[in-house]
Amino acid sequence: MAFAQDRYDANFPMFAKIDVNGPDTHPIYRWLKDSIPGDIGWNFTKYLVNRQGQLIKRFDPQETPENIGAALPDLL
Repeated sequence: MAFAQDRYDANFPMFAKIDVNGPDTHPIYRWLKDSIPGDIGWNFTKYLVNRQGQLIKRFDPQETPENIGAALPDLL
């Protein structure tokens, strides 16, 4: 966190660094990957979760905001 604050003047709340793959995978990512299998190749992988807490879809880092936005109306 200090790196982001010092280097990029980030002044918003940040979480601690966690593992998303491997034996020390954080429980939230373990649940996400159990629901939609596959290692996370990059930290911009996005997940869409509905109001009931069900995982709906996984979006790879290359997905455009338009593609992600198209999945939202059915959940609103």
